[in-house]
Amino acid sequence: MNKFYYIVLLIILDFLIKKIVFNYISLNSFITILPILDIAHIHNYGISFGLFSGIIPSWMIILITSVVTIAIVYLMIQASNKVEKWGFTLIIAGAISNIFDRVINNYVLDFIYLHYKQFYWPAFNFADIYITLGALMILSQVFKGFKKKITK
Repeated sequence: MNKFYYIVLLIILDFLIKKIVFNYISLNSFITILPILDIAHIHNYGISFGLFSGIIPSWMIILITSVVTIAIVYLMIQASNKVEKWGFTLIIAGAISNIFDRVINNYVLDFIYLHYKQFYWPAFNFADIYITLGALMILSQVFKGFKKKITK
C-alpha cells in the first residue's frame, strides 16, 4: 500500500480521537485512566510542549511547519531504505495532522497526560507520538550508518 494511504489513515485516527476528546471532555479537565496516565483536554497554542505560546503567531507556526513538512516529503522520496521511509511517513502524518488542527482551531488539541508523583510530562497527542516514533526510526538508521563507518 502506498505510504500516502498510511499518512491519511494516521491523520484520520488522530483527528477522530481529538474530536472525541473535544466533544466529551471539558476544556482543562482530566480523566484518570491509570495512576500515571490521564486523558485531558488541553489547547496548545505554542509549538511542542506549549513553547512560544503567545509569542509566535499561529500563522507563522503553520507556515514554518508546512515548509518543513514539504522538505520531509522530499527526504521520504529520497530515502534509501524502508525504515527511513516509514520514519518519514510517520513524521509527515504527525506534522500534517497538527497543521490541520492548528488551521481549523488555531491551536493543537493535546490529550495524553503522563505523570508520576510530582513529575509531570506536558500533554501530547497521537500526532506527536507519530513524529517521535518517526524521528527515533530515522535516528536508529543514522546511528547504524555511523557504526558501519566506525567499524570499517
